[in-house]
Amino acid sequence: MAFNRGGENMKRWLLGVFCLLLSGAALAAGADAVRKRVQASMLVSGAVTVAPDGSLKSYVVDHPEQLPAPVVALIARDAPRWRFAPVVRDGEAVLAKAAMSLRIVAMPAGDGKYTLGIAGSHFGQPASNDDPTGRTIGAKQRQAPAYPRDAARAHVSGTVYVVMRVNRTGVVDEEAAEQVNLDEVGSDVEMRHWRTVLADAALNAARHWTFAPPTAGPEAARSAWQVRVPITFRLSEWGHPEPAEKYGDWHAYVPGPRNTPPWMHERSSSGSADALAAGGMVEVGKGLQLITPLNGA
Repeated sequence: MAFNRGGENMKRWLLGVFCLLLSGAALAAGADAVRKRVQASMLVSGAVTVAPDGSLKSYVVDHPEQLPAPVVALIARDAPRWRFAPVVRDGEAVLAKAAMSLRIVAMPAGDGKYTLGIAGSHFGQPASNDDPTGRTIGAKQRQAPAYPRDAARAHVSGTVYVVMRVNRTGVVDEEAAEQVNLDEVGSDVEMRHWRTVLADAALNAARHWTFAPPTAGPEAARSAWQVRVPITFRLSEWGHPEPAEKYGDWHAYVPGPRNTPPWMHERSSSGSADALAAGGMVEVGKGLQLITPLNGA
């Protein structure tokens, strides 16, 4: 979907891109190549109801009045085409409801227009820190990582999408960075360096986190669980952590390559690492399984 520039939200996006381009003065590539690497995105939340046959029965977008009209129109166009793997309980397909999180991405298409699409999704309830039923995994201790000094001095910021494998004692056995998105543009060598710096800081903290595995229901019999958590490193111009992004705001960044660690099984790699809000947590492989493209033809 392409749409014309306009509105306060798009102005904020353009300002973000402008700042990114300014920070890339040492780029070996030209300006055209830089622009192709920059995109802007926002997270849209809501809920879906899926019929027993896997078709979408209905959906709700949270606070549509806070979203740009083209984003609301994009979801309205594509959502009716979604199909999910039917949810089966006691041998029978049933009606299912789930929370929805969508990563909406805008990229420049020339002539003052932008291409809009749905880049990632998650359909399922977020993991809880306090589940009284004991049926889902929850966090016990999640110490925030320290901001790398070199990155802070260089005003480098970004988001690391971490996936962990948690054993029956609630300890992290494996951890990996699925993706690292940077808020600044640099040469390929520079960006690889800063992605590694932020990923190392995130993983050093994550491997010491502890969790409360399920104690009831079928999940309690498992030997391990996989959890996704986005970890954001972002400083204000005064050197203090920035407040969380406002719902409906665009955020400009350079997406990093996606990485699936070898210990993740195929079903666990479904969904999108970057469809989660900072500080959120989901169990990988849980939730509704989308079996059609997000952007319908």
